Amino acid sequence: MLKDLGQVGLWLSEQGLDAADLDEGRLKQHLSDLRKSGRCRVAGPRGMVPLLTFLREAGVVPVPRVTPSPAEDLLERYRWWMESERGLSASTMLRYGNTARRFLTEQAMADGEFAPYGLTGADLNAFLLRECSRVSAGSAKGRVAELRSLMRFLHLHGVIPMKLGGAVPPVGGWRFASVPPTMATGDVQRLMDHTPRQGTVGVRDYAILMLVARLGLRSIEVARLLLNDVDWRCGEIVVRGKGRREDRLPLPVPADVGEALVAYLSGARPRLDARHVFLTCRAPHGPIRADLVGDVVERACLRAGSPKVGPHRLRHALAADMLRNGAGLTAIGQVLRHQDLATTALYAKVDFIALRAVAQPWPGTEAA
Repeated sequence: MLKDLGQVGLWLSEQGLDAADLDEGRLKQHLSDLRKSGRCRVAGPRGMVPLLTFLREAGVVPVPRVTPSPAEDLLERYRWWMESERGLSASTMLRYGNTARRFLTEQAMADGEFAPYGLTGADLNAFLLRECSRVSAGSAKGRVAELRSLMRFLHLHGVIPMKLGGAVPPVGGWRFASVPPTMATGDVQRLMDHTPRQGTVGVRDYAILMLVARLGLRSIEVARLLLNDVDWRCGEIVVRGKGRREDRLPLPVPADVGEALVAYLSGARPRLDARHVFLTCRAPHGPIRADLVGDVVERACLRAGSPKVGPHRLRHALAADMLRNGAGLTAIGQVLRHQDLATTALYAKVDFIALRAVAQPWPGTEAA
């Protein structure tokens, strides 16, 4: 990359240009000139993006002024409304904003012009039908909530004359209609055993797996964990969960979770002032994103030769294991930090051995 920067500087001098004259168009011309000169290995436009971004952040190259389109302006107002009026978290605003952008792009264009004022209930139905064909029932329900939020915003700000929020149809998906997928205790342990405990990445990934498998933490809760959330004297950990809730969980005995955290914090974690527990291993170092937890679990599955699962499957496996060992639904709900005990009751369906004991035989047949 330093060599690329040097070549750009020489090209600018040959063209009689200053660094401030550099932009995407001139970079493409520079790359084209390199190919014409016979260079075999020339970076593409995407390879020059970090260089141009650095120069702009350093103030060497001016940032171009981009006039937002009507759609982008409306989306920015929607984002501000979600943050200031609704108090939504950054991740929720990102999800709602992505759905709003996709919906407006697909349904609010008329003859190439942005026309959200002409939206109808048929547009909502058409969008949801497409979404339901490619996502799960749970995700489709999320689309309903996201569309209703967008319709409420558009009506309150006079973009559409009618309250179309009520025209968003519900998605069929009944609670307790399915059995939560779980894993056997041995399969979870196999993931642990096949995770290396050496090296920066291995030690970090093992600590993440321990938090997910032993404490049932969600991906976002692992990413949000701060250094002062671990109370070593009391043997507790503060979990920042859904809905801005904060719960305290005891570190389990034996202290395998605590030992995994100590191994990461004492030797593998980058020496930075960041307060988040888990940081990226490659520069630029910073807090991990929630989706990295899924990558950690996926890599563990590949090493163990097991079917690919997500981190939430380990959370289900923890609940099922507690149930098999005699824990009540109230205790399981406290560990998983469910607000409603009815959510925890779903796990009562996974203990098939206990259910066989109370199942009544079909009339006229003997019990299996």
